[in-house]
Amino acid sequence: MVAHGIEIRVDTEVCMGSGNCLFWAPGSFDLDDDGRSYVLDPEVTDEERLVVVAGGCPVGAISLWRDGRRLDTGAP
Repeated sequence: MVAHGIEIRVDTEVCMGSGNCLFWAPGSFDLDDDGRSYVLDPEVTDEERLVVVAGGCPVGAISLWRDGRRLDTGAP
């Protein structure tokens, strides 16, 4: 999904469904029936907050990309 010129990727094989993304950006992310994150509407969350969301994913399942370059730091 692309928003603000940023491609948002969610690796559903890695996602553990912690819900951190829902906490930090409730209008942009949700969990599917298997408890894995997916992007709803990335435009409702600003770029700075999206970086926080990606950095706050405990398993690094969310990543942000612009022009082939990763913007977030990944999992802690």
